[in-house]
Amino acid sequence: VQLVESGGGLAQPVGSLRLSCAASGFTFDDYVIGWFRQAPGKEREWVSCISTTGLGINSADSVKGRFTISRDDAKNTIYLQMNSLNPEDTAVYYCAAKRTSCTGYGRLYTNWGQGIQVTVSS
Repeated sequence: VQLVESGGGLAQPVGSLRLSCAASGFTFDDYVIGWFRQAPGKEREWVSCISTTGLGINSADSVKGRFTISRDDAKNTIYLQMNSLNPEDTAVYYCAAKRTSCTGYGRLYTNWGQGIQVTVSS
């Protein structure tokens, strides 16, 4: 099982980035996918998750209205579109997979990507 994030980098405040999470080695459409982030000196924070059907989506209050999660099962890929970025969004972003339901509890996810840096700065 492998999850690989891409699309990170440097963005200016109020700018946008789109992260991708490419999955392989498992039946992708059987898994819920979540995005998490960890800023320096802070605990890991749940960002958003999407159900196996793509119809169930939950997001943290801190990103609602700015970040959008989506999935393309044909490409085995999850996306996180991040708009209206601010410096507080600076973190390493991780995608993770689990069976059954969408949740913000990271310990329930069984597979994790290696993470990708997102830096928001002018």
